Order: sequence, then C-alpha cells, then structure tokens
Amino acid sequence: MLQRPLENEYPEYYVPYVNLVSDGDLLSNLQENLDATIALFEGISEEDGHFRYSTSKWSIKEVLVHMADTERIMAYRLLRIGRGDQTPLAGFNENDYINDSQFDQLPIKNIIEDFAAVRKATITLIQNMPEEAWLKKGFANAKEITTRAIAFIIAGHTIHHCNIINERYLPALK
Repeated sequence: MLQRPLENEYPEYYVPYVNLVSDGDLLSNLQENLDATIALFEGISEEDGHFRYSTSKWSIKEVLVHMADTERIMAYRLLRIGRGDQTPLAGFNENDYINDSQFDQLPIKNIIEDFAAVRKATITLIQNMPEEAWLKKGFANAKEITTRAIAFIIAGHTIHHCNIINERYLPALK
C-alpha cells in the first residue's frame, strides 16, 4: 500500500489537496472518487454545465475540463519522475488551458468520459509503478516533489473541485 507522503516531499501549496485524501488504499480511493465524480457530474444538465456561481469563476464544465487536464499533467509528471527522469518539468497556467479548451462545444457527457479515461489511465499507471519509484524526487514548476506526493495530489485535487461543485455551484442552482 502506498504510504502518505511527508510534507517535505511536495510544495506547501499542495498541502490542502494531500490532506483531503483519506487514509487507506490510494488505488481504492482513486476508484471510489472516480465513481463519485461521474455520479456528481452526470446529475448536471447540459444547460447547468454552463453555470458559474460568480462571473469571475469557471463554469461547471470548465471545472471538469480543468480536472481532466490537471490530472493528465500530474500523471505525466508522476511517470517522468517515477521513471527517474531528472529533467525539470515546466509549470502550466490552468486558465490558458481552459481558454483554449473549447469546452462549450463539447457535451458534458463527453467531458465526463474524458475525465473517466484519464482517471483510469492514472490508476493503471499507479498500479504498475515499481515500489522503488515512489520516493524518487524530481522538479516540477521549479519545486522538488516525489512520485508518491504526486499520486496523492492527483487524488486530492479532484476531491477539492468536487467539494467546490457541491458547496458553491449546486446550492446556487436550486
């Protein structure tokens, strides 16, 4: 079972994400989170997918696109660092990714399927990562990070955004 990373294994700004991940088997957590995320977003209509609880905030569909994009990037980082690649990895601006996503042309159903495919690939990547890879260190966005920290950040990032959907978006739609 993959152990929770120590706080010195990742930048401080990831602490809230890692803290959201419950103790126990990370792979089970990722699968349960996938199921819960699919159920959450399948309950949102196409029209409501365009809803923003504030003009400066992303729409529900944009949040889901962001979740998939970020997981792709983080899984790539996990792969590179886990395989011992010491090449520093660039950061990314999530707003640029949203601006160029053309999310509004995609049905929410397609975005859900995309997220599910990314999560399934993340799960198999983690399942097949050798034990010795988990403590490997690399640099992403000019900050040192371990492979296992990235795995927990992936899980926590999704929980974070699902919580925001439940706490800020859905109550405003009622």
